[in-house]
This record gives sequence, C-alpha cells and structure tokens, in this order.
Amino acid sequence: MVLSRQDFRKQIRFKRNQLHSDVQFQASMDLVSQCAQLTEFQNAKHVALYLSADGELITTPLIEWLWRQGKKTYLPVIHPFSQGHLLFLHYDQNTPMVFNRYYIAEPKLDQTQIIPAQQLDIICTPLVGFDSTGHRLGMGGGYYDRTLEPWFKTGHGPKPIGLAHDCQHVDKLPIESWDIPLPKIVTPSQIWDWE
Repeated sequence: MVLSRQDFRKQIRFKRNQLHSDVQFQASMDLVSQCAQLTEFQNAKHVALYLSADGELITTPLIEWLWRQGKKTYLPVIHPFSQGHLLFLHYDQNTPMVFNRYYIAEPKLDQTQIIPAQQLDIICTPLVGFDSTGHRLGMGGGYYDRTLEPWFKTGHGPKPIGLAHDCQHVDKLPIESWDIPLPKIVTPSQIWDWE
C-alpha cells in the first residue's frame, strides 16, 4: 500500500509527539553540537529559525547558542497581506510575541524588525518528514516552498537547512512539482548533505 502525503504526516507527527521530554531535551542539545560543526552556521551573521510546536525538535537551545556566538536570529511571521507568504522579523529575548492563526508564537509585526529574506544567510526550515533524497514534507501550507523557490531556481540567497528528529526520516516521500528539496538536513545524530 502506498501512503499518501497526509498518511505520512499523521504517522510521523505521531512518532515525534511520542518522544519523551528527556529525549526531546537531549535531541535539542545534540542539534546544537551538529550545527556548531557546520561552516554555514560558523560563517552566518543572520539566521532564520522557528519556534518549535507539535513535537518538533526544540530550537530554543540552538537560538540561544547563536546569540552567544553574536549571530542575529529571525523568526517567520505569516504575511498579513500576501497570502501563503512569510516575513522574517528580528528575534531576541525582548521581542514581543503573539500567536498566529495556527497558534504558533511569532514576533508581533513591526516593520522596523523585518529583514528581506535575501539578506538572510540561512533559513532553518521545519518539516514533518524527509526522505533519503532531501525531499521535505511540510504541514501542507506551502509557506517554505514559496520562500525557498528563488534559491531553488537560482542557487543564490539564503541557504535552506532542515532541522528534524531522526524519527522523521523515511526512505521515500511522495513529492509534488512545487516541493523544494533541501541541500542539507540536520538531525541530532546526523548531517544529511545532498550538495
């Protein structure tokens, strides 16, 4: 039986939501160790991440590590006028936060804190699942596929790097024409590299 994209989403989300809090904590620490090895993170000045939800690999320790390295961090905000698109706003300990329509915390919209996506060095992308060829399965809104399309077409701009638990890997995902494969995905135990 061939699983649909929705079936994969259900199965993988269930698996990651079953991870014990101790496992989640250790995974978040291991993620920092993995990312610290990558020249992309060592050389970056502007890094977009996301705040974890729904059992995603916890990104807070990575964000705090980036702050200690003197890097600026940014979080995605759902664009208020351009449907299906993201803005990226500067994020630090004092950033006022609100909940978006998906009940995910994001910075309160402030035009002075927006960075054009092309000025980012890295966009860390959330994902539900990924396969052995670098294809990423998101939640289905297409926000990151739209954001990464210019990079995919030209090879220029911020480098997308996926972050995931090891249990989110599957051999092969069903893909669609609009899906943007990732050049690199970091899990607590491995750096997957397709460059």
